[in-house]
Amino acid sequence: MNEPPVSVVLPTYDRPEILRNAVKSVQEQTYRHIELVVVDDHSPTPAADTLSPLSFDELTVEIIRHEENRGANEARNTGIRESTGEYIAFLDDDDDWAPSKIEKQVAVFREASPEVGVVYTGSEYVYDDYVRTVVFSLEGDVTEEMLRGRSLGEFTTLMVRRDVAMAAGLPDTDFPSWQDRDWLLRLSCHCKFKTVPEALTTRRRKTGEDSISDNFEEKRDISYPLFIEKHRDLAAEYGWRCERAFMAATTESLGQEALKNGYYADAKKYFLKALRYHPLDRSRLVYALVAYGGKYTYGAAHTLASLLHRVRTDTIHK
Repeated sequence: MNEPPVSVVLPTYDRPEILRNAVKSVQEQTYRHIELVVVDDHSPTPAADTLSPLSFDELTVEIIRHEENRGANEARNTGIRESTGEYIAFLDDDDDWAPSKIEKQVAVFREASPEVGVVYTGSEYVYDDYVRTVVFSLEGDVTEEMLRGRSLGEFTTLMVRRDVAMAAGLPDTDFPSWQDRDWLLRLSCHCKFKTVPEALTTRRRKTGEDSISDNFEEKRDISYPLFIEKHRDLAAEYGWRCERAFMAATTESLGQEALKNGYYADAKKYFLKALRYHPLDRSRLVYALVAYGGKYTYGAAHTLASLLHRVRTDTIHK
């Protein structure tokens, strides 16, 4: 059976050691017909030099270097444009994959109907003191569920059919964050989704950290209003209840970012605003009360959550 080519897009900037680890996880894939496109966003030490000690006998590798630093979003789009595979997968340089990830996603595509354009997996989040595993079950036409706040993972979990990616358009570089959330929604308007309900991606994080590039002000001032501007009308097409759920979920997400980054007044404001959009979800009131107490109540709540995580490994099904 012919193996369809898969392009792996890997943007990187100035992290030579973890870049090598990410590339090794691509080399260790059981699926063999892979094109690796590394986009070096003008690292002080060129990625070509970092990877030169590695042997690529069984892997097609293209290393592209930006002439100036343009950011991870631009680097990812450069990789998409330069890739040639029938399917496109994404790997951040601080993540890695289980050896069977690509093989399992391609197998799902082979068995799926032509309407399926995205296959995604779960993730294992490795923190300093606990591990959180998230797997997904949502499949088919996922647009309305995503508008209502359902999460479907991140770039590094995705495999996308090239023709669907081109129909939806490249990820929007106007977003300094939430770019994956925006692109997933746009993809969902062009195809159906399937999942591999296993954690095939490993993401390493400091305890209390969800991203290496958190910038709350950018999310509040740019990503949040832009996301609403782009997708509120789509939510309204599913009815007023979906529109209000969309506004509540998007606003709560910003509140979570504020709380995590110590912007307690903003957190309280956005949790209460989300509650006004969707009064039946009382968890937002609890979050607002945590934010109201500032670092003391948030610190206590965070410590309690960490203690619970230490005595068990979470598997979250979404």
